[in-house]
Amino acid sequence: MVDAVHHHRPSGLKQQNKPFKSKHTTKSALKDLTKGRTQRPSPKSLAVNTAAQARLNRRNTQKQAQAAKRASLVTSTRIFNGVDGAPRIVAVIPLCEDVRTIDAVRALATSVKEDLDGINENSPIWTMKTQRFKTSLQFIPVRYGRHWEALDAAKAADYVLFLLSPTVEVTETGDTLLRTLQAQGLPTVVSAIPPDPSISSLDQKSHTAILKSLLSFMQYFDPSQGRVFDLSSPSDSLSALRSLSEGRPGEVRWRSGRTWLVGERAEWEDGTLKVTGIVRGSRLSANRLVHLPNFGDYQVTKIMSTPATRSKPHKITAMEIEPQVLSERIPSTADSIISTNIPDEMANEQTWPTEEEMAGAVTREVGMEDVEVPDAKKGTTPKRIKRIPKGMSEYQASWIVDETDDEEDDEEKEDAVTEEEEMVPFNEAMELESEKKSVVAFQDLDLEEEERQLQDWRNRAQEESDAKEFPDEIDTPRDLPARTRFARYRGLRSLRTSPNTLEYSSLKEFKRTERDVSRAAENEGVEPGTRVTVYLEGVPQEASDSNHAPIVLYGFLKHEHKKTVLHFTVQRNTEYSESIKSKDPLILCYGPRRLRVNPIYSQHTRGGARGANNVHKFERFLWHGTTVVASIYAPVAFGKQPCTLLRESENAHAPHLVAMGTFLNPDTTRIIAKRIVLSGHPFRVHRKTATVRYMFFNSDDVAYFKPMQLHTKHGRTDIFGSRLGRMGISKRISMGR
Repeated sequence: MVDAVHHHRPSGLKQQNKPFKSKHTTKSALKDLTKGRTQRPSPKSLAVNTAAQARLNRRNTQKQAQAAKRASLVTSTRIFNGVDGAPRIVAVIPLCEDVRTIDAVRALATSVKEDLDGINENSPIWTMKTQRFKTSLQFIPVRYGRHWEALDAAKAADYVLFLLSPTVEVTETGDTLLRTLQAQGLPTVVSAIPPDPSISSLDQKSHTAILKSLLSFMQYFDPSQGRVFDLSSPSDSLSALRSLSEGRPGEVRWRSGRTWLVGERAEWEDGTLKVTGIVRGSRLSANRLVHLPNFGDYQVTKIMSTPATRSKPHKITAMEIEPQVLSERIPSTADSIISTNIPDEMANEQTWPTEEEMAGAVTREVGMEDVEVPDAKKGTTPKRIKRIPKGMSEYQASWIVDETDDEEDDEEKEDAVTEEEEMVPFNEAMELESEKKSVVAFQDLDLEEEERQLQDWRNRAQEESDAKEFPDEIDTPRDLPARTRFARYRGLRSLRTSPNTLEYSSLKEFKRTERDVSRAAENEGVEPGTRVTVYLEGVPQEASDSNHAPIVLYGFLKHEHKKTVLHFTVQRNTEYSESIKSKDPLILCYGPRRLRVNPIYSQHTRGGARGANNVHKFERFLWHGTTVVASIYAPVAFGKQPCTLLRESENAHAPHLVAMGTFLNPDTTRIIAKRIVLSGHPFRVHRKTATVRYMFFNSDDVAYFKPMQLHTKHGRTDIFGSRLGRMGISKRISMGR
C-alpha cells in the first residue's frame, strides 16, 4: 500500500523576490546575457538622444569657431607682440580746421604718462611706447586739407584716428575726404575730439548731445563706430588708447596677400636708396619689384637684417652683431623693370583702312572740282528688299502684286515735276498742289535765311543734355565733307551682332596666373614682422626727402609691373555735379598706384553677357545713376582692388571725387565701338516717305554713303536715296567704328 502524498494547490499569493542584479556587471557577463541580441531603442529614448547629440554638435561648433577666432586674433596680432614687435601705425586725420593734431596725440600719451619721440610739427612720424599695454605706436600726423597726405597715410596705417571739432561742422572738403577714404578702403577707425576748453565748460546734457551728433555723422561713413571719445577726459583718453593698443586691426581688402614697409629712416647714396623698417602683410622678396609712391617702380638689390635699438641693456646675439643678407636678387628669376613689349606689326594684321584708303575717301575738296565720286557698284544695294513666302521661288514671288509697288509708281509720278513747277512762287505752288495732289511744292530760301534756320535748329543749351536726350546723334559739319569726317566709320546694323574683323592679342589664363602668383608669393622672401633694410637701385635723390610724409614701400606680385588694357566698373559720385566726358584728364587711384589717365567709358553689360563679338558701345559722358566701364592702358593689377577717379581743383591739395568703383578685368578682347546717328530736320512727310534737311550738304556725300543699307529707329528699312531734298536726304543712317 502506497501512501498518497498531499499537495497544496498553487496560489498567486506566494511571494517571489526579484533576483539580485549586480551594478558592476562585467562585459563578458553582459555579452553572455545578450547572446548577440541588440535592443531596439524606443522612439522616446531616440528623440532624447537626438536632441542631446544636436546640443553637443552645437557646442562643438561654437567651440571650434571660438578657437578659430582666437587663433586668427593671435596670428593677426603676433607681429605686434614682444620687445621687438612692430609698432601699430595710426594715421591721425583732422576733419575740421580748428583741430590741432599735436594736442590730441599728447592727450593720449598723458593718459598713460608716457613720452613722445620725435614730436614736431614737421616730423613725419611720432613714436610712443606704452609699458601699460606692452606695445608701441607710430602716429602719422596729417595736416588739415591735405588730401593726398591723408590718402597715403591711410593706405599704410593699421588704424585711422579721425579728429572732430565740437564747435565747427565738417565742411564739404572734409566730407569729400571721408568719401574718398571710404572708397579707397579704411582700416579700423577711431573717432575722437581733441582737448577743448569750450566743451569742458558745458553741462552734461549738452556734452552728451554733441557726442551723439558727432557719432551719428561718423556712423554714416563707418557703421561700426560705437562711440566718439572726448580726449579732454582722462578716462576717455585711456579708453581711446586701449582701442588702439589692444584691438585687432581691420583688414583692408586690397592689401590682402600683399607686403608693405613703412620707413623709419632712409638714406640715399649714389642712386641707391636704403629704407629701414618692419615688413608687414606678407613676405617681401628681392626678386619682386617695389613701388615707391609718386616716384615709380624699382628693383631691389638686397634685403639686410637690421636689429632694433634698445634703450635697456640685453643679451646680444650673434645675429645682432653683424647684419645678414636675408634675400638677394637673382637676375635669372627676378622681375624686369621693362613694362611693355615691342609689338610685331605683322603678328596680328588688322583689316584697318590704310593711309591710301583714307586719302581716297576725300574725293572733292577745294581745288578738286573735276574729280567725280564713283557711283555704288551694281548689286551692292538691292533696289528693293522683298520678302518671299516660304516654299515659293523668286520667280513665282515676282508675280505677286505688293502695295509697295503701287507706292513706288506714285513716287515716280511725284518725281516727274518739271523745273518750271518747282520754281513757281509759293502761292501758285499751293494752287498747283490742290490740282495735283501728287505734287508737293518746295520753296527755295535765300542763303541768309537758310543759315539762320540752321543755326536756330543747332542752338542747344548744353552738349551733355543733348547727348542724353539724343544719344549718338550728331550733326553733319558744313565746312567738312561727311565722307572725310566719317571716313573711319563703317556701316553696321548692330554693334553686337555685326561681324567684326578686328583681333587683339589677349592676356590668356589671367585667373590661373593670378592664383599661381599668389601661391608662389606665400613661400618666397622675408617673413612679416622682420626688421630689415631694403636697398633700391636707380632711385632719384628727391625720394629720400620726407616732405612731411614717411617713405612707404609696397611690394608687387609677379607680372604686376606689365602694362595692359584695364577695365574698371565705376559709378559717379552723387555729390559731384560737373560734366565728365570721355578722355577728360583724371587721376586714377587703385591699390598703391596713382596715375594720370584719360579713361574712355563704355556700357557695362549686366550678367556677364558679352555678345557675339564682345562689342560694347562707347559712352561720351559719365552719367549720374549708371554704372559704366572705364578703360585705360596701365600696369596690371591682381585681385578685386577698389579704385577712385579724382579731378584736380583750384586747391592742389584737395581734389574732387568724381567716381569710385572696382577693378573688373584686363580683357584685351573687349571692343569699344563708337556709334553715330546722322540726324536732320524733318521737312516733309508723305505716306511712307520723309524728306529730311541738314543731313548732307552736297551730292558727293550722298553718292559716297549710297551703298549703305539704312533703317529707321523702329526698324524700317529701305534703299538709300529714294527721295532727295534740297539740303538733305530722306533717310536715317547709323554707323559705328
